[in-house]
Order: sequence, then structure tokens, then C-alpha cells
Amino acid sequence: MIMKLTYIHYLFLGMLFLLPACSLLEPENDNHSTLSRVYDDPNFAEGLLLRAYTFIPTNDYRFDEPATDDAVTNDYANSYLRLASGEWSALYDPQNIWTNCNRAIIYINEFLTVVNDVPWKWTDDEVNDLYVRKMTGESYALRGLFKYFLLRNHGGIGVDGTMLGLQILDDFPVGQDDFAKPRASFPEYVKSAYDDFNQALGYLPLDYGDRTSLPAGFDGISLDSYNTVFGDYSQQRMSGRHVKAMMARLALLEASPAFNPTNDVKLWEKAAEYHAELLDEIGGVSGLDPKGHLFYEKVQVNNAHLTSGDKKDLPEMLWRRPIYSNRAREENNFPPSLFGNGRINPSQNLVDAFPMKNGYPIDHPDSQYDPNSPYSGRDQRLSNYIIYDGSKYKGATIRTGVGGGVNALDSVVNSTRTGYYLKKLLREDVNANPSSVQDQQHYNTHIRYTEIFLGYAEAANEAWGPDGGPHNYSARNVIAAIRKRAGIMQPDTYLNGITDKNTMRQLIHNERRIELCFESFRFWDLRRWKKDLTEDVKGVRINGGNYTYFTVEQRVFDNQYMHYGPIPYNDVVKFGIIQNSGW
Repeated sequence: MIMKLTYIHYLFLGMLFLLPACSLLEPENDNHSTLSRVYDDPNFAEGLLLRAYTFIPTNDYRFDEPATDDAVTNDYANSYLRLASGEWSALYDPQNIWTNCNRAIIYINEFLTVVNDVPWKWTDDEVNDLYVRKMTGESYALRGLFKYFLLRNHGGIGVDGTMLGLQILDDFPVGQDDFAKPRASFPEYVKSAYDDFNQALGYLPLDYGDRTSLPAGFDGISLDSYNTVFGDYSQQRMSGRHVKAMMARLALLEASPAFNPTNDVKLWEKAAEYHAELLDEIGGVSGLDPKGHLFYEKVQVNNAHLTSGDKKDLPEMLWRRPIYSNRAREENNFPPSLFGNGRINPSQNLVDAFPMKNGYPIDHPDSQYDPNSPYSGRDQRLSNYIIYDGSKYKGATIRTGVGGGVNALDSVVNSTRTGYYLKKLLREDVNANPSSVQDQQHYNTHIRYTEIFLGYAEAANEAWGPDGGPHNYSARNVIAAIRKRAGIMQPDTYLNGITDKNTMRQLIHNERRIELCFESFRFWDLRRWKKDLTEDVKGVRINGGNYTYFTVEQRVFDNQYMHYGPIPYNDVVKFGIIQNSGW
């Protein structure tokens, strides 16, 4: 049988994204499906869209913190350790955003060419049209999402100093020349992502779920038809609310120093308004989930779960993955005495970022920080997120200092290299003992409301200062609520004493670092803020009550150009794509 058109398409897809090509050169097997099947099989057609969902970068926690100043790893083969040690290049990028996001866009574009012609529900025209509407909306939403991640990871400055976006690939490619498009300007690419998001909002409801009355924009159709297509069955797929959150992310990126070198205040205002639109829908600061910073713990996971699908959510969850049961994260990161591999080791740098319970940074003269008892009187998020010497965990005292057994610094191959172990995101009730293993329920988050609150605070402060803005809450109000939730003593004297934008910016950046630690934000936050990428990663050696701080690893980055990620070398060569300056 002669190779069909769809295989030609995938051949070019493989050429662009480094897929093995040898099998695609073979004649098509009679048992293999071709593109024509989508016109007869709705499930097969939808598979193109669902395949795109599998490439969302936030489907799992990437744990790229060992490439930042927040952590190291005791796994010396870890790709992010290699990246931070000087291997990051146009030939080596373990984040793989370029390949996966572009591949997803190709699937989406292919789906958009057939979505109107697939017999989704041939016995009911109204339901059929609603399926077309829903899946078209999802397609635009996802394409905008993947454009955002491509821009975050690979947008940058060309060799002539121009701020560049990426190639705008909004059509299904049929030949190699379709991949050889020039990079759009940064504003052009941002606009193309906004265009996709706005298209999606015209198709999608704000939220999915069975309803007793039709939402705005769906007049004139049967309620049963609506619930069939947009009801409980669609939970966790991309909705209008998710689109608005991605638009807020995009706006914050667009306004950030790396992409806004003139510090255009209007971009900060736009970012603040996109975040505020979401926050206003939950009552502003009053909508902050009191337990949102502990979203991964047993009680919270149980409260988010119904036995029949994942239809109920915590107030903290704007968008998450379905609930699943396993113990892999705990086996990777528990201390050795608890049958874990202790992989992610938080840094002294991160530990020092947690303030005292009275709200003052530890280096402030009013902090009451005691260097001889460094974990006493600290912000309780420190004990929530990090296991330090003397921490109580699973009924045991974890000792990381001299004499601490297998958990002690550099004691065995799985011991900590910094004096700390990861606690955040782990379930204490998991049992990793091979003789009596016990799994527990987890979920991975795409977007939490805490991120939206912090994004608003950052943008509002830059646009209007600590207390300004057109809303009934300010940057200060948001940070006050987050710190109060964390257990900072009230009144928050340190926060109340901040009067200028610069000091507030430092506090907001630090609160974002703490609240979102180990959720794969730090690597790109440092870059969009254009901060120093080369800060040495510190650890602590404890011996008889003496605390000695030392350098665990150096970060081999170049602040001249590594605030932007590289375009893969092979695609630069094959398609003549302009590389970011310095790479």
C-alpha cells in the first residue's frame, strides 16, 4: 500500500522534532489507521486533541529546582544538575518544551482541520454542534497555552538585539517549507497567543459541570444537550476559567523585566487586571483558601475527592489533574531512614528565605533570629515544606548533623547534600518500606489560586505601588492575607512598615519563592526578573550545636544571555531559525 498523506505529515513532524524517521519510511501496514478514519470514528478524532493534552508541561511536577539556588540533588545523573553545571546549550535542554509544545500544536492544528466534519453525534444536530463548539474552544485554548510555554522558555533577543517571539505555526503543515517560517516579533507572538485565548473564550463556558440553567452565551439550546457536552463528563479539561488564568500568566510574562526592558507600566496594569478578573470572581482577598498552602496534605486531598469522578475541588484549585494513588514521589524524596532516596535537597539559600514568625527577614535587626538555634521562631512554612535537623516526621526525629545515622549529611549515597530534605508535596502517611508499602492519593496542579494572588500582587505593585489600584484590594492586602495564612504574627509589623515599591517588590518576590517552592517556578522566575543566575548553592554542616555553612554547588550560568533559553540547534540549522543571542 502506498504511504498515505497523513504519514507524510508525520514524516515532516519527525524531521522537525527529532523523531526517529526510519519506521516512517516503510510502506504503511494495512492494519494502521490513517487520517481518513477521523471522519468515521469520533473517538479516534478526539484522540488528536487528547494527545495534545498529554504534552502540557504542568501535567507533573518537573522538580527543576536543582537547576536553581533553591535545591541540589543527590542523583548525579539528574538532567537539571547537568544543566546547572554548565551543560545547558542549544544541543542539550532537558526541559524539552520546544519539542513537546510544538508537537502538541501540530496535533491541534490537524484536529482543527477535521473538527467540523467529524460525526460527533450524527443522530442529534444540536449535540453535534455543541461538541464542535467545545472541542474547537479547547483547541484554541491549548494552542494558546503551548505558545505561552514556548515563549517563556525560548523567547529572547536575536543577534541584532531585537526581542523575538517564535514561529507562528497556526496551520497544519504539509511540507518541510511550512516549518521554515521566520520568528515573529515578540509583540506579534504574544498577540497570536492572546488571539487563541480570546477565540477559546468565545466557545467555552467559564466552568464545566451539570447545570440547572444555561450560562450566558448558550441561549436557545436544550439544557440536556448542554449537560451532555459541557457537564460533569468534561471536568478537568480546559475551560474558560483556565483560559483566563493562562492569559494572566502570559500578561505577567509580557510585563516582566526580561521582556519589558522599558518597564512599560501599561503592561503591568494589564497583567494586574487579568489577575484581578479571576480574583474578583472569588471575592478578592476573602477568597484565599485558608489551607491552600497545604493543598497536598491528606485532609485537603480527601476534601477534593468524590468517589464518582473528580467533580469537587478545593477553593485553592483553579485547575488540577485527576486524583491518583501511588508512592513514587515519597520513595524518591523521603530520607533514607524512611526508605526514600532523598533526591531533592533544599538549599540553605531557600531556608534563609523563610522569615521569622514575627515576619522579619532573618537578617533584619528586629528579627530575633538566633544563629545558635536557627530553626526556632521561624515562619511555620519552613517546617511545613522542609525537613531540617531535629524535624519530627512519621513519628521519628530526623537528624542531619554529625551522628545522625543514614540521614546525616553525606552519610550514604542517598543522604542529603545540603543538610535538608524535601517535605512539601509529600504525603506523610505513605509507607515506602518494601515489606509493607502503602500508597496514598495525590494530585498534580496546573494552576493554584495562590499563584494568581501572587501574580496580582507583583503586577499591582509595579503598576500602582503597594497600596494603589482600582480594586478594593492592593498588593499589600494580598501579601498580608498570604502571610497571615502562613501564621505570621499579627499585626505584621514588617509588612506594615514597607512604604516603597522597591522594598515591596523584594517581599513579593520572596513570598512567591516560598509559597511556590518545588512547583517549577523558580527557574523561570529568576530569568523573567533578570536576577543573578550564578548564586552559589549553600548547605549546612551541624556538629555538636555548631552550624557551618558551605558551598555545595556553583551555578554555571551566564547572566549576559542565559535569561532566555536556546532554540534547539538542529532546528536552527534545518529551518534557518534565528537563534537567541549568545547561544
